[in-house]
Amino acid sequence: MKKISLPLLALILIIIPKQSLQKSTPLNPRLFKAFIALQAWKHTITNDPRGFTSNWHGHNVCNYTGVYCAPAPNDPHNITTVAGIDLNHATISGTLPDELGLLTDLSLFHINSNRFKGTIPDNFRHMCLLHELDISNNLFCGKFPSVLLSLTSLKYLDIRFNSFSGNVPSGLFDLKLDALFINNNNFQSTTFPKNLGKSTVSVLVLANNNLGGCLPPGIGKMAGTLNEIILTNTGLSTCLPKEIGLLTELTVFDVSFNNITGSLPKSMGNMKSLEQLNVAHNKLSGNIPESICKLPRLESFSYSDNYLCGEPGSCLKLKTKNDVKNCIPFRPKQRSGQECQ
Repeated sequence: MKKISLPLLALILIIIPKQSLQKSTPLNPRLFKAFIALQAWKHTITNDPRGFTSNWHGHNVCNYTGVYCAPAPNDPHNITTVAGIDLNHATISGTLPDELGLLTDLSLFHINSNRFKGTIPDNFRHMCLLHELDISNNLFCGKFPSVLLSLTSLKYLDIRFNSFSGNVPSGLFDLKLDALFINNNNFQSTTFPKNLGKSTVSVLVLANNNLGGCLPPGIGKMAGTLNEIILTNTGLSTCLPKEIGLLTELTVFDVSFNNITGSLPKSMGNMKSLEQLNVAHNKLSGNIPESICKLPRLESFSYSDNYLCGEPGSCLKLKTKNDVKNCIPFRPKQRSGQECQ
């Protein structure tokens, strides 16, 4: 772990009023490390228009806005630690300093909807208890922060709406996550991660990246956990694998705005929990399997802007559907005969 520099430590000691040091109860070692980390962070903040960090002075870090303390789960004496940070929607500008790695007791780190920039410090690897990480809707950039792959306690990861780029590392799908959001970044690749099926997530949102390639057949291995998957505008191409029919617990399946070709697999008629299905704006053709429109929980089915030519009557009975711009005979607002040749 990077050690606190002597100049910064001296500055911190100057910041603490002498009277406060004399009269207050000494900090336990974990809270003192948290104090060093938070003071270092405060000095990297360039703008705090809503004053979230205005009371970040003095050594009682448990009274800082957005800082939450709790007894340490791994200490027999229940020593008090900083267990959570929540600065969501604070519109703070700044960066994340290396000293945040001193927050080794942190379980929750939420800073969504701010203006933090730069990268995620490698010292985050010391946050071995981190359970939730939400840095969404900021200005972070660079390659996928590989330090996140070392956070083995992580269950919830949200880095959407930033400017991360490059490949999505396959190791991301080896983490034992419950929810993963990496949508609306600049990730690029020529093939979809082939080990996607190893992921344990219940919610997976990869939309608005350029991941490319075909949805891997291994996705069927996610049947035991996956409830929602949103792959809108991810550069998917070729066909949908028949293995998606194994996802019997899936409630939301959205692969709209891609380049998927071929027909809808008949196996999709086995997706008994499906409530929302969106395959619009692709290059699908052929007939819609009637078993899809007869799924017991299906409420919304959008298949507009394709080249589908057969629509069972059961599809017309759905609560919400959109079939425009296809090649379906006797239905309104379809493609021209020339387009459908």
